[in-house]
Amino acid sequence: MSKQWVFVGTNTASGKSKGIYRFRFDPTTAKADEVTLAAETANPTFLAIHPSRRFLYSVNAVADFQGQKSGAISAFALDAKTGQLTLLNQQPSGGPGPCHVTVDAAGKNLLTANYSGGSCAVLPLGSDGKLSPPSSFHQHEGSGPDARRQEGPHAHSINLDAANRFAFVADLGLDRVFVYRFDSGKGTLTPNAPASTQTAAGAGPRHFAFHPSGKYAYTINELNSTVTAFSYDPTAGVLRVIQEISTVPAGFTAENYTAEVVVHPSGRFLYGSNRGHDSIAVFTIDRGTGKLSAAGHAASGGKWPRNFVIDPSAKWMIVGNQNSDNVLIYRIDPETGALTPTGQQFECPVPICFRFVEVG
Repeated sequence: MSKQWVFVGTNTASGKSKGIYRFRFDPTTAKADEVTLAAETANPTFLAIHPSRRFLYSVNAVADFQGQKSGAISAFALDAKTGQLTLLNQQPSGGPGPCHVTVDAAGKNLLTANYSGGSCAVLPLGSDGKLSPPSSFHQHEGSGPDARRQEGPHAHSINLDAANRFAFVADLGLDRVFVYRFDSGKGTLTPNAPASTQTAAGAGPRHFAFHPSGKYAYTINELNSTVTAFSYDPTAGVLRVIQEISTVPAGFTAENYTAEVVVHPSGRFLYGSNRGHDSIAVFTIDRGTGKLSAAGHAASGGKWPRNFVIDPSAKWMIVGNQNSDNVLIYRIDPETGALTPTGQQFECPVPICFRFVEVG
């Protein structure tokens, strides 16, 4: 496997971070080079890479941008040889507090979820990588049973299916996964029928991941520390709940909020991060039914593990601990899915999101 640039989205609000960082990762040895600053920008908490690998996009998780009650999205030219990022332009995200971005498979559009605003939007992309203003925008309405965290809608992620036909928005505030028909050519989102799928009351769905078979999908629920498994009809874009399972050990009652969910490329394992229990939960997947079975936990080696990623070789996991400013690398057992620390551990300010690009 070729060496990889790993770009790190961070939170700059504490003053410890200045923007987007990078390090080189060697998948043959699991060794990482020194962490360096790639671009200064405000609160780039989540990143996405263009399919061409020539551009990188970040949210700017702010409440006001250019006099509007909106966050921003930043576009960067990416030099795969040097890892250098050069700002191309910025556009409003359509609502305050954007927290998640993805680029469609055709490379024509960026889709974003605005957490504070409880909305989602599409921003067309030019051939030069630059962003245009939003071409489609949807405002969610309502509330959930948790008066503190679900006082209104909080769109927390936006993902596309493999066919690039449907978009899925996990809304923590409404306990729903919204489904939109997506038109890449027009850059539009249109509510599907049905328009959403309900999770358990007070669950707080946060992030969303498909099984590589395309037959199942999963949300990790921040507020009740569970994963919801769905069956998926790719023709109609319909999700149906088939299971809910805890991410923490039986008897654990202390504070915990989940964050990221990732399915292993083999389709055999699923992982979720626990902030509070400070662990990565491991599950095996029944590929005949899509259901999960708990298979243990790996300590995150720090405080408040938020995002984690599996490298392109599918042998290693990179985990970032937001509140202890450190990153650890784990070996993934290909037979059991178990995680073993490699001993590779290094500092990085407020790591929140990781994205790979092959070194050019």
